Amino acid sequence: MANHKSAAKKARADEKRNERNRSWRTRMRSEIKTFRSLLEAGKQAEAAALLPQTLGLIDRTAKAGIIKTNTASRYKSRLTKAVNRLATA
Repeated sequence: MANHKSAAKKARADEKRNERNRSWRTRMRSEIKTFRSLLEAGKQAEAAALLPQTLGLIDRTAKAGIIKTNTASRYKSRLTKAVNRLATA
């Protein structure tokens, strides 16, 4: 429990930020799961159509500081490679 007024305010702000970051991260992960399920089902056209939307969401999540830039780059690279691999197969 916070003992000072400023500490209580900080605790409230931390809670709000934590909730906001959690919702962003959950939304991003859900989008990636949807994308990967399309790939596993072999729906290459639908996955390719969803790719820009997914990459944009990953970029926005990184820009907001919720995930690190290199993590975002890794996600984007792996998803793009997966689509390209399915296209050539």
